[in-house]
Amino acid sequence: MLHEVSGDILLSQAQVIAHGVAPDDHFNQGLALSLRENYPAMAKDFRHYCHVSNPKPGEVWAWAGADGRRIVNLMTQEPPPSKNANPGKATSHNVNVALRNLKHLIEAEGFESVALPRLATGVGGLDWAEVRALIDNQLGDLDIPIYIYTTFEKGVAAQEAA
Repeated sequence: MLHEVSGDILLSQAQVIAHGVAPDDHFNQGLALSLRENYPAMAKDFRHYCHVSNPKPGEVWAWAGADGRRIVNLMTQEPPPSKNANPGKATSHNVNVALRNLKHLIEAEGFESVALPRLATGVGGLDWAEVRALIDNQLGDLDIPIYIYTTFEKGVAAQEAA
């Protein structure tokens, strides 16, 4: 069940926050930066994961914090072309594969709710209508609430009740 909401995704009551990144992302832009600031251990663990596993676009990596917060990093963007460069742009193919992998993870882990931003449309550079159609296609048939944060309002908790 997809629900469009307005508010600050960092205040979400959803069990999982999923967001788009690149393999070897520095978490220095957009929502990734906010997540790094709020969960520095997640960013550190992600760097270690990338160093050890060399993930590819389309893959997903889930992290659980000591406070119970779950964050799923969706590899929607191309990796940075060099060590100190910013990540490349997102592609529809990468987003579609990452969303398919997110669906499998949701089903395997039994997640009860997920919050998503306007995935891959900021730093990633994709058109929202195209990404929204991919979300509908991959996650629209799930029987759990998927909260899509279409409008960011800093410090405002969204009305997430299904």
